[in-house]
Amino acid sequence: MWLEILLVGVLSFAIYWLLFRDKEETLPLEDGWWGPGAQPAAGKEDESIRPFKVETSDEEIKDLHERLQRVRLTPPLEDSRFHYGFNSDYLKKVISYWKDEFDWRKQVEILNKYPHFKTKIEGLDIHFIHVKPPHLPAGRKAKPLMMVHGWPGSFYEFYKIIPYLTDPKSQGLSDEHVFEVICPSIPGYSFSQASSKKGFNSVATARIFYKLMLRLGFQEFYVQGGDWGALVCTNMAQLVPSHVRGLHLNMALIAKNSRILTLPLARYFPGLLGYKARDLELLFPFKEKVFYSIMRESGYMHIQCTKPDTVGCALNDSPVGLAAYILEKFSTWTNSEFQNLEDGGLERKYSLDDLLTNIMLYWTTGSIVSSQRYYKENLGQGLMANKHDRINVYVPTGFAAFPCELLHLPESWVRTKYPKLLSYNFMPRGGHFAAFEEPELLARDIYKFVTLRERQ
Repeated sequence: MWLEILLVGVLSFAIYWLLFRDKEETLPLEDGWWGPGAQPAAGKEDESIRPFKVETSDEEIKDLHERLQRVRLTPPLEDSRFHYGFNSDYLKKVISYWKDEFDWRKQVEILNKYPHFKTKIEGLDIHFIHVKPPHLPAGRKAKPLMMVHGWPGSFYEFYKIIPYLTDPKSQGLSDEHVFEVICPSIPGYSFSQASSKKGFNSVATARIFYKLMLRLGFQEFYVQGGDWGALVCTNMAQLVPSHVRGLHLNMALIAKNSRILTLPLARYFPGLLGYKARDLELLFPFKEKVFYSIMRESGYMHIQCTKPDTVGCALNDSPVGLAAYILEKFSTWTNSEFQNLEDGGLERKYSLDDLLTNIMLYWTTGSIVSSQRYYKENLGQGLMANKHDRINVYVPTGFAAFPCELLHLPESWVRTKYPKLLSYNFMPRGGHFAAFEEPELLARDIYKFVTLRERQ
């Protein structure tokens, strides 16, 4: 009898495992053509990698200054601070600095301190920086790491974290891991050519960036990202898991998450439901920290998911409008409490030179419209509309939970999408633009994750 029970049990488990096990699905590695016109019928695409240099001109600077001079602002309401968006009284200071003190030529020199390149992939000219270690310990190889930005950021977000990764000893870190860092611009952002076709989304971006890594000679590599970069890196892990050695994120987009249903009981049975005390601090009161926060900060997303070109016409024509639209995000997404300050707290975490350099990467390339279209291509069909929303990621993953991120994700939530989560760490400070705001903290977390991955 006991033998029969055992056999029935084993058979039942086998049937359940075959029918209901979490299958390690991947995304199909397809192909595409995003350049203007039809794809050439014959001939192989030029795979050469060409050096690139950021440049400017007297005409470009003159045009900018003339537009800044002609600005027309609306006075803010009394005591409105940043509650209605960017406060125009503080905007006057930004404009004055931009016009009279900001040195774009000097910032172009700073941009060029790292090597820039371009290469043609799927009909688009892809821009990237590729920074190798200045020196390596004897007998060691650098680990390739691709870092991907989001909106409204750029590759420039990574300039301060690169020394921690490529020359850690000079920054007071261990040189157990030394990286060579590749930071591409998403097509349609700054110096990467925008798609001429509809449908260019994060999966197409991930495929192009995978081809870029192969073209650079890397068969296996690490990837890191936040914002859109987190989704692109996630898609890379879903497309080519055997090539992505490890995935590190400081944000995640998790559409399929049944764990969120446990929130009403989280305050009463936190441990039983997988919540830590810090999770409760970051999620409650729920109405303010989740519901109101999402409603307050997502208006731009609805516009960009539906009619990006309309608002883009205004932003592409006015540098002041562009700056207000983008810099407001660097205020409230860095810390939601900054909305209570007259200056939006912008200079508490960033310099105006750094902020305006990021703005100039949108202004001088005329890329704000194409960058906003990325929202329509990725979210315009709604949540769960894409296969990548519905499948998990089976690449070893690390997650850095910064406390001022737009929406806190507890470890149990992250693990639903990334079951091979190796490290999950609460960061002591910082918000959405982690690499830009807290480069050392993010670098240290990447090191912790890579250490765990290398010791597996």
